[in-house]
Amino acid sequence: MTLDSMARKYERRTRPAQKTATSAMIASLAAEGYETVSAPFGNALVEAARRDPRIVGLSADLAKYTDLHVFAQAMPDRFYQMGMAEQLLMSAASGLAREGFLPFATTYAVFAARRAYDFIAMAIAEENLPVKIACALPGLTTGYGPSHQAFEDLAIFRGLPNMVLIDPCDACDVAGMVPAMLAHDGPVYARLLRGKVPSVLTRHKPDYRFELGKAQLIRDGGDALVISSGIMTMRALDAAEALEADGIGLAVLHVPTIKPLDTETIVAEARKGGRLVITAENHSVNGGLGEAVARTLMLAGVSAPFRMIGLPDEFLEAGALPTLHDMYGLSTKRVVEQVKGWL
Repeated sequence: MTLDSMARKYERRTRPAQKTATSAMIASLAAEGYETVSAPFGNALVEAARRDPRIVGLSADLAKYTDLHVFAQAMPDRFYQMGMAEQLLMSAASGLAREGFLPFATTYAVFAARRAYDFIAMAIAEENLPVKIACALPGLTTGYGPSHQAFEDLAIFRGLPNMVLIDPCDACDVAGMVPAMLAHDGPVYARLLRGKVPSVLTRHKPDYRFELGKAQLIRDGGDALVISSGIMTMRALDAAEALEADGIGLAVLHVPTIKPLDTETIVAEARKGGRLVITAENHSVNGGLGEAVARTLMLAGVSAPFRMIGLPDEFLEAGALPTLHDMYGLSTKRVVEQVKGWL
């Protein structure tokens, strides 16, 4: 590292300091008004493992922080603690898959996407092995700065052949994606919501059930269509309720599977009646849902006004999540403001 590069690394950020001033580095994901479910991933995996002896769980020293500790406590003989070695984690998972097991490998999303990518590509994806990778702290769901914020994980894995990508919204999606991942005969990368996860979708659509590769219209509206994934579906639904009071109809199409993308449903909804089309994602505007939808609409010949809500093409600040979500446009308040400004 040169003296110039060291100076740049430690120079004062250009953003005003008061915007990130906070008493806590990490805050719980704001989900006011929703009931929560504790450890939906860990409990769903235990339930599935009781029916299928091939299921095993692996962690790179983060079982407690990916809810895999629930599985480890219930089935200690089928749990493998690999230590802080993500490349080894993925290599061991591929070996277990070759021997007929169904391994779930868990870590933080940044460590899978950045540190272990080559091992995932060569040992898992190229061989099309049924390794299921479930990763916590996707996008901007931690305040611990660029080292822990996986704002580009979907972009990294979208280009990887054979890899299915899931971005769940809530506890219903997380619990529902586990059996769907098992049913898919190939590798899967799933963003993971852990701890006390809000239950969102069934409140707005009581018959909602997760379907791999299927987008679902959660709410209809005549003025704009939000095509969203992950926690941004929750924010879009909350924004739609706020906008309804102002006479603005906001439709919300939830896309929990980023790859394969449900292009048929997306095109069909985008073609309806001159609505503004907006994508909303907890991910960089580069390489994620927004660009995938834009490509889909362009190839299908759909001409509609189009906007994107997502994280900027930059390393993000550290701070409390409510502060950061306001700063980067992911909070309900900021979604409402952006939609109003575009209409």
